[in-house]
Amino acid sequence: MVFEQLANGGCQSYIVGCADTCAAAVIDPELRLLDRYRGIAARDGLRIHYVVDTHTHADHFSGARELGRALDVPVVMHRDGPAPFADLRLQDGDMLLVGNLRLKALHTPGHTRDSMCLLVGDRIFTGDTLLIGATGRTDLPTGDADALYDSLFNGILRLDPETKVFPAHDYKQRSSTTIGAELADNPRLQRRERAEFVEMMRNLNLASPTHLTEALRTNMTGGKTVAQFLADAAERTPFMAMDELRSRIDRGEDLVVLDVRERDAFEAGHIPGARHIPRGQLELRINAELPDPTIRIVVVCEFGKISTLAAATLRELGFLRTAALDGGIKAWRESGFPLEND
Repeated sequence: MVFEQLANGGCQSYIVGCADTCAAAVIDPELRLLDRYRGIAARDGLRIHYVVDTHTHADHFSGARELGRALDVPVVMHRDGPAPFADLRLQDGDMLLVGNLRLKALHTPGHTRDSMCLLVGDRIFTGDTLLIGATGRTDLPTGDADALYDSLFNGILRLDPETKVFPAHDYKQRSSTTIGAELADNPRLQRRERAEFVEMMRNLNLASPTHLTEALRTNMTGGKTVAQFLADAAERTPFMAMDELRSRIDRGEDLVVLDVRERDAFEAGHIPGARHIPRGQLELRINAELPDPTIRIVVVCEFGKISTLAAATLRELGFLRTAALDGGIKAWRESGFPLEND
């Protein structure tokens, strides 16, 4: 087997190929790595036959559609996947023939309704169903803790304990694990009674992915890339300069500085008096926490990009006096402007 693992941040993607025939498939491609997949294939003399997404990703932008188009090969997803650009839809037990390799699809709903794992030889590509030391979360769209319990305990965890596990994400620079190691050491898998497992999953209280809204829109519809989202958002959003914001804060003007970074970044240093709602939770919390849509809002993030997307979203939701801080907290910090720590 020809095998290549590519890591980009916490995202893990894979090229799997047949050494005898040079046929290959790409699993869970990430949009920013398209040239690397093509470069590796050219280097190793591989011809990519399939591009596979194990599920509809909510935490990064899939490269499946773009790579499939570039190579003129089928984009493969489970039949429950909503993306209209999928060319080949698999059901539980279906196989992809990649030269002499057999990639068997195992439907494993729970993280999402369309989640599937791919079993090939001595390894399984688990998407976000089973992670290293964790499992996929079940609190995002189409997640289901009961279904995840069945997919794990009545499904893939019954495979040979020596089966190698390659997930779609890991944020601690780990490359793989085994079924046996996860059964022994994964804290979530120690809750082996259904009710106990489901209760745990429903009370994890995890932060939402930064680009949740944009990633789901792109990955479910095959629409805009993040660069296109950002460009469009910038056209629909006014900006406020740092000097202007500081002057208005110093005058005690009635406005809300809304910080959309994750909690650890917010607590490490934020603009004095800023409110905090992480970008991934914005649509869920904004009406409850800021019920007056006529208030003036200045959205801030670290570099000024996520705040631009968030400001555009708020304006779509009716908060028409929303602007984004030009330059973000990084520029604010470098200018020597004051920060608070929580």
